[in-house]
Amino acid sequence: MSYVGIGRKSNPDNFNLVQKQSIWILNQEFTYKFRKVWQTSVAISYRRQDEYESSFPYEHESSRQKQEFRIYGRFAYNYRFGNFKLVPTIRQEFRKYFTPNFSSPSENLQLRSRFRLQLIASLNKAKTQAITLSSEQLFGTSLLSTGNWTSFNYSESRFGIYYSYSFVNKPVILSIGYMNNLVGKKKPYDVHYLSVDVVWENPFGNVGKVRK
Repeated sequence: MSYVGIGRKSNPDNFNLVQKQSIWILNQEFTYKFRKVWQTSVAISYRRQDEYESSFPYEHESSRQKQEFRIYGRFAYNYRFGNFKLVPTIRQEFRKYFTPNFSSPSENLQLRSRFRLQLIASLNKAKTQAITLSSEQLFGTSLLSTGNWTSFNYSESRFGIYYSYSFVNKPVILSIGYMNNLVGKKKPYDVHYLSVDVVWENPFGNVGKVRK
């Protein structure tokens, strides 16, 4: 799967979801399914994220943007029962950061582990509509510019709900969803995400279902 993602965001004091640029992403992932229920993936990703001050008027920080090169592997189990599918997933990431001119920021690189549980429910017999519920917990350790590693600790949780629709006789899947990102442990705060995904699935082959 190849995809490009673009994100916009509001200031902390309003709900203007497209007020300013947040991130853009280029990602390439390869997936291999074996033994019917087991699945593994490897991927490489490039991300460019805008950095803003935390106080009013929330202008760009001096470095303006942070570049990230990410490599990750994922291992999942697909358990089906009736119209439902339960998918526990383990994902391990290596994240390397750079400033816009490719110098090293204060956080040099990060090793991050992600544990996700998804429940996917087909809404019709044709399996062209589905609802996906997910809960994901993230843990990580970072290498700082001082040469020291931080402790490997819990960092955040992500809870999402998505509705997906597969167009009849067209290899296109449209998904609309919401994610609540609960960041931190001692004094957690919420970040809210709305997203729209369009997947052009196997354009030179047969039309697939919402979830295979």
